[in-house]
Amino acid sequence: MLFRSYDAPYVPGWDCHGLPIELMVEKKIGKAGHKVDAKTFRTACREYAARQVERQREDFRRLGVFGDWSRPYLTMDFPTEANIVRALGKMIAAGHLVQGSKPVYWCLDCASALAEAEVEYEDRVSPSIYVRYPVAREDLANGSFLGRFTKQRSGIDRPVSLLIWTTTPWTLPASQAVALHPQADYVLVEADSAQGRELLLCAEELLPGLRELLGQELQIIYQARGARLEHARAQHPFYARTVPVILGEHVTLDTGTGAVHTAPGHGIEDYIVGSKYQLPVENPVGGNGCFLPGTDLFAGENVFAANPKVIEVLRQKGNLLHEEKVQHSYPHCWRHKTPVIFRATPQWFISMEHNHLRANALHAIDSVQWIPAWGQERIRGMVQDRPDWCISRQRTWGVPRSEEHTSELQSH
Repeated sequence: MLFRSYDAPYVPGWDCHGLPIELMVEKKIGKAGHKVDAKTFRTACREYAARQVERQREDFRRLGVFGDWSRPYLTMDFPTEANIVRALGKMIAAGHLVQGSKPVYWCLDCASALAEAEVEYEDRVSPSIYVRYPVAREDLANGSFLGRFTKQRSGIDRPVSLLIWTTTPWTLPASQAVALHPQADYVLVEADSAQGRELLLCAEELLPGLRELLGQELQIIYQARGARLEHARAQHPFYARTVPVILGEHVTLDTGTGAVHTAPGHGIEDYIVGSKYQLPVENPVGGNGCFLPGTDLFAGENVFAANPKVIEVLRQKGNLLHEEKVQHSYPHCWRHKTPVIFRATPQWFISMEHNHLRANALHAIDSVQWIPAWGQERIRGMVQDRPDWCISRQRTWGVPRSEEHTSELQSH
């Protein structure tokens, strides 16, 4: 713009808040709420950030970078923080702010919710297990479950189970349902196991993989469309409760069994389909990644360390069909490079649907001229597909902001 004779001075800016600064200050004076109070901790963070800004500013000047260095943009300037609060007030007045117990990415090291942009994917080795959800006895006794199928054989006198596959055994304590795809074809197949002959339910499309996994022919006994199995009941694999069979378009047929255990407190897709069926949003996991006191069988256990114990309980209950290891892509915290979890916690969200925020934003995007033109489709796609924005931060030094468009001040 300067080359076109426009007066467009460069205004340098620093994002002065965030976890990197907190970590540096923690090393010097300890954690807020433990060794020091929050006010003392914030003052130390402000002083640390100011020192880093000054050092970086001098280096840029020495490099010959021209800019309005005497009046930079700092997120920690009090007028800037006040404007953030004013913007939040406008959002509240417009009805965009909502509170809900919704599953969010949770970093055990940050002890905080993460925005989607703060998550990156890395390969991880996890347990891969196939788990029986026995059909509820009353559904078998009164014939309501088998009556949903196209019968090829009558007179069933053996156990019948829905078969799910998961790589997160630790989420099973919060399991509230088994989800099937409404348009997929499901089959009950006859299998041999250590318990004798049994019937297992899986998607017909995934039957070849199950045959290879178990090394058995697995003869088809019954067939049914997923939609016909809605509201059937199954026994939780180790707790004394039954769970419903529900339907969800999110169920895929590319791997597993086509039957998905559903824990609304530990996954966004589970939460969405669970809301439709009014399932409990149960989260038995604390912010430190350990099961809460009172969690039957696993109280106090770290979720990842609890995986072997969950598997052993399944084995003892006779509901573990198969166990192996699998390497797959798994979400990690971009700061700590450690695996994160999904856990439902009371959080504040900017809802994209309340008071038509998404629709209004898309209309605004289409009503202006974009230079370059491709920018319009890029921002439109981001807004069109964006989930609700979690603005809660369990941080002592920070203000709500969009993580996607800021980079935190690192030590120089």
